[in-house]
Amino acid sequence: MSCWIDHSRRTTLGLVLGAVLLAGCASAPTPEDYAKEMPRLELRRYFDGPISAHGIFTDRAGKVVRRFSVKMTGTWNGTQGVLDEDFTYSDGTKERRIWRLTDLGNGRYSGRADDVVGEAQGRAAGNALNWRYTLALNVDGRVIEVQFDDWMYLMDERVMLNKAVMSKFGIYLGEVTLAFTKP
Repeated sequence: MSCWIDHSRRTTLGLVLGAVLLAGCASAPTPEDYAKEMPRLELRRYFDGPISAHGIFTDRAGKVVRRFSVKMTGTWNGTQGVLDEDFTYSDGTKERRIWRLTDLGNGRYSGRADDVVGEAQGRAAGNALNWRYTLALNVDGRVIEVQFDDWMYLMDERVMLNKAVMSKFGIYLGEVTLAFTKP
């Protein structure tokens, strides 16, 4: 009887470990997974003119630690775009970020901003855009570099939802959730 229990425990442990390993090997979504989704996101069209957004930052436990609103204006000249963002946080602090965007064709985009380390890379398909970049954040007077895996989903011609996972050295730090609205 004790051999059966020991074997049963080992089998159960093996199955649990196998499931964990398989889950770890599961592929992450790609923009191409959304290629047939509508409405189709045309970044140059959506980020042209005034846009407002409201968002939250949640820590790794899921607690909302910061709320904010953003007023932005996008302008394009051919394949070159500027997205001028003015953030206002719930504690009254303000921040500005100016993105310089390039439409590289075939659903690929690049972007730069003063607090972005290097260049952001984006790919769009269907109603989705995935941005990946490193941001230099000022945290308690110290600058730390964190990675963003940023997903945007166009809901209709006015509303786009944005979910960005923030990490450092591959360790999950939290998420930013935003809702963009065009007038």
